[in-house]
Amino acid sequence: MTRRVIIDTDPGIDDAIAILFALAHPELDVAAVTTVAGNIGIETTTRNALRILALAGQGIPVHPGAGRPLKRGSRTDTRIHGVDGLGGVAFPEPEEPASSEPAHMALRRLIADAPAGTIDILALAPLTNIARFVEEAPDVARRIGRLIAMGGAVREPGNVGPRSEFNIAHDPEAAEIVFSAGLPLTLVPLDVTRRVRADAVYLARLAALGTKQALVCRDLIAAYFTGTSGGESRPLHDPCVPLLALRPDLFATHSMRLSVNLGEDELAGALEPGEHALAVAMGTDAPAVLDLLAETLGQALSSPRTTSHQ
Repeated sequence: MTRRVIIDTDPGIDDAIAILFALAHPELDVAAVTTVAGNIGIETTTRNALRILALAGQGIPVHPGAGRPLKRGSRTDTRIHGVDGLGGVAFPEPEEPASSEPAHMALRRLIADAPAGTIDILALAPLTNIARFVEEAPDVARRIGRLIAMGGAVREPGNVGPRSEFNIAHDPEAAEIVFSAGLPLTLVPLDVTRRVRADAVYLARLAALGTKQALVCRDLIAAYFTGTSGGESRPLHDPCVPLLALRPDLFATHSMRLSVNLGEDELAGALEPGEHALAVAMGTDAPAVLDLLAETLGQALSSPRTTSHQ
């Protein structure tokens, strides 16, 4: 059964891997990509989304979204992702321009026009676009099938603060709005994503597959090694979202009540015991997840998917 999805993203090395995986898997039908400022500014994240689609040969609309958090200044991470956001890995130039329809409006239209529960949102980025959609059209937002979001740290240390993870810390107010909306939300925190790790052996495995997608993902992960230091493997954060969308049985999910720290200090964006009931992935069969990622990237795309730009 094919599942229709919208990918909300700020590409980003691991975003690119997640998008290429979703495009390659026959059971995911990517209806649109929405972009947000996060790893890097909105112009670059939008251009990168278009470049990723060009490499995959997919004519899917890209809707630019929020250029900054709801109430705070932006923070970027070019140290890890490079000044181009993709670690300097070569991608083709965009074949199509971005849509003129803003991300939050595209989310509203696509969800409203589809039968309730038939479109999932795969959120790989700060939740600013989704928060704007939820605030402007709460009744439409409740028609989402599933919202699966990479973000937060429950028992793990944070990656931008003692307990804060980048996506949530970039726009804590947006995360709190989305958490409080009563949506069918599954959160994929660092507690899981740090278990799904690529090492030199995995890079060689991707290289041996020989497909365009696998080779580019090999190069992206190699760039990830260059942009960080220490250790012999790197976590694949964002790919866990489409992987969970396809194979929830490979993840251990628990019900938790959480809120977001909205302070101004180093704990801003931290997850804390709170009032919002969420499904939170806290464990995974990492070898099986990595197998699924590699097997999918090793498959050739059957045919381009083309959707008219709005």
